[in-house]
Amino acid sequence: MIKRSRIVATVLMIAMAGFAPQQTQASAVVSPAHAVEMPELSGIGAYSIGTSFEELTVGDRKIGLRIWYPALRSAKESRALYRHRRAVPGQMPLEVTEQGIANEGALPLQGSRFPLVVVSHGYGGWAEHLSRLGENLASRGYVVLSIDHRDLPFSDVPSFARSFGSVLINRSHDQQAVLRTVLARKLATRGLSGQIDTKAIGLLGFSMGGYGMLVSAGVQLDPSAPAYRQFPQDSLAMLPKPDPEIAAHIRAIVALAPWGGQPDAMVWKDSDLGALQTPLLLIDGDKDDVVDFERGVKRLFAATRRSDRYLLVYREAAHNIAGNAITLPASADFQTIEFLNDPVWRKERIEAINAHFISAFFDLHLKGDAGKRKYLDVPTPVAADGQWPSKFGQQWGGALAGDSQPNYWRGFQRRWARGLEMHHKTAGE
Repeated sequence: MIKRSRIVATVLMIAMAGFAPQQTQASAVVSPAHAVEMPELSGIGAYSIGTSFEELTVGDRKIGLRIWYPALRSAKESRALYRHRRAVPGQMPLEVTEQGIANEGALPLQGSRFPLVVVSHGYGGWAEHLSRLGENLASRGYVVLSIDHRDLPFSDVPSFARSFGSVLINRSHDQQAVLRTVLARKLATRGLSGQIDTKAIGLLGFSMGGYGMLVSAGVQLDPSAPAYRQFPQDSLAMLPKPDPEIAAHIRAIVALAPWGGQPDAMVWKDSDLGALQTPLLLIDGDKDDVVDFERGVKRLFAATRRSDRYLLVYREAAHNIAGNAITLPASADFQTIEFLNDPVWRKERIEAINAHFISAFFDLHLKGDAGKRKYLDVPTPVAADGQWPSKFGQQWGGALAGDSQPNYWRGFQRRWARGLEMHHKTAGE
């Protein structure tokens, strides 16, 4: 689909430097854990969770859909086991096994309709890479559809260019195909289509998933952008376009470290970003050099001026501010560690903080829960500037900030919001 790309070829050369095939397989086990150190809205909600998996045909491709939903409780519970094999040239294959808390094949809870959240992973990711967040949202009264995009494998520079070019073309195509299936009530899981409130749909994308989500929500791509300079004409014609009928159903967007705003990509014009009116929550690390936090993500925050928008920042964090916390074996190679983890922040803490703010954001905009805005409208943009004095000799906390601590970030333990920033601009600002 793409002949040569200076950007992707450079990335691949770096990734394959020192290539040496490894035969030893690493393994990883992920288990859910919610500690009292985590912020208030990060825990599991009141609903029992079901899960199912479906296949969907998009053009000449097949994608997967991992689904989590509020479910009927059953005496016969079968907890889901999520498996994924990650194999990248020059790295040890990684076998990921996660014991979920959702019940495989449980019947969807009937009699109520729930907001929908469509999840889209980053390049080289998989549907269950954000399973903990998916299960968390389902337990709080959401139907969650997580797309398995099945990015093309690669073995050299030309095949990497084809793979990455396919992602640029197919991310939003896949997302829109899923949304059309939902709106047509054609999901295969029995009883699920009737459970979805199609007037309350949210999008959540990480990295390349965030790139696609902004298009799906209505932002037109610029075919003359630097990212597409090496595209042949037939590939340019395949770039996704927003579908106004689909975009009209989107009520909220969460974009975690979204790709596309940085100068060497610049896939949207500021004027097109400025037309977006959907509420937006951007999340990234201020040292993210993959999507260029300073010139990419901050540009998106500034340019989407008609949207009521938030920017959550992890100070000193890099790109990997999404996905499950995975305990890797001692034999894991550095490239695998770097793909999944952050050099400064504990991943399980990132995971919980994300869940806290994403729950508040979606509750506000998809459920109309105005009380959740107080978790987002923090008293100080820099959390460390918040005031919650401790008593003389007090070296520990044990309580979450609430109405009695109006000058500290709500829902966090004393001292434990440090390292975070939250910026907010209202529509028109």
